[in-house]
Amino acid sequence: RGDEKPPSRTTVMFSKSVLVAAAAAACALEVADAFVAPTPAMARLNVRSAASSPLARTGLVHAASTRPLASRRTVVFMAASDDHVKELKACKKDLWDLVDKTNANPVMVRLAWHDSGTYDVNIKEWPDCGGAIGSIRFDPEINHGANAGLSLALKLLEPIKKKYPLVSHADLFQMASAVSIEHAGGPKIDMKYGRVDSEQCSPEGNLPDAEPGDNGKYGGAGGTASTEDSTPGGHLRKVFYRMGLGDKEIVALSGAHTLGRAWKDRSGLGAESTKFTSKDAIARKDGKAGIGKAGGSSWTEKWLAFDNSYFTTIPDDSSDPELLKLSSDKIVFKDDGFKPFAEKYQKSESDFFKDYAESHKKLSELGAKFENEVTGV
Repeated sequence: RGDEKPPSRTTVMFSKSVLVAAAAAACALEVADAFVAPTPAMARLNVRSAASSPLARTGLVHAASTRPLASRRTVVFMAASDDHVKELKACKKDLWDLVDKTNANPVMVRLAWHDSGTYDVNIKEWPDCGGAIGSIRFDPEINHGANAGLSLALKLLEPIKKKYPLVSHADLFQMASAVSIEHAGGPKIDMKYGRVDSEQCSPEGNLPDAEPGDNGKYGGAGGTASTEDSTPGGHLRKVFYRMGLGDKEIVALSGAHTLGRAWKDRSGLGAESTKFTSKDAIARKDGKAGIGKAGGSSWTEKWLAFDNSYFTTIPDDSSDPELLKLSSDKIVFKDDGFKPFAEKYQKSESDFFKDYAESHKKLSELGAKFENEVTGV
């Protein structure tokens, strides 16, 4: 419920049966699309179903406080002790093993992006500004339409969070994302840790749409600022400029769609299944079998490998018709401001990796409140 108080302890304790269920969920993990919001109709459906969500019933997701800001309690983690640094390093290893076993790379990237992507550079008060503050773990934010399917990632991460109580949720989400990129063959990202967790949810409406709604427009008037626009490029700029990011970051971050799939039952986009997402498909960079749950539509053929294939596939008219090409994808090669970056990344994977790593780092730190920063993990 929206008026429930968050847990009074920084580490949520779960019964053995719940933890076993969370571990079992890894075997059937539904790997989600990265940073694609559902169509407006799907979003409304997801909001209506929030109250009956399985996680709400099990207690894995807790309602964030809606009390006045002055009385809200913020979880503050202590200084970066040796134990804290040791936990961060061990946590990173466990996350690597987790994504290697479950192929959960895309959903972990999406979880972190949807946490940090709520940031509004024009709001100076923390945590009202949103961003990488760990608030996506709470109801109602986890049940926002754009976050459909992300409760699966939370469930998978809960045993790791319990194992490493000194690692904040905000750090855990961002670390899981960076590890997932590197594990899939992408660049190692120069991450910084020490984020403080917030218990205040960000408002709905700050994340981008991939396609227009029934009114022919992208975005809407919700969130902290209107993102409504009649063009995909205009909409993307309203979303990312609000975060303090620019055209280079928009295009570089779009390239992360080399990972993952769109699910029709979540975003309303794509097909139920394609030859690239069937149970026998090989999608990993290392050629190993396994994709998690079969189905959905991918942007690239090897959608568990991080490379520049998004930029070589989108403008290619001869690419397989089963690959996903949304309006928000095609615009990066049509818009005058986006096109130079898209063409640069199409020609050079190393240039893409360099700009992507810088953009990912920026995104991961938006709105974050750091206490005794930790680097070099």
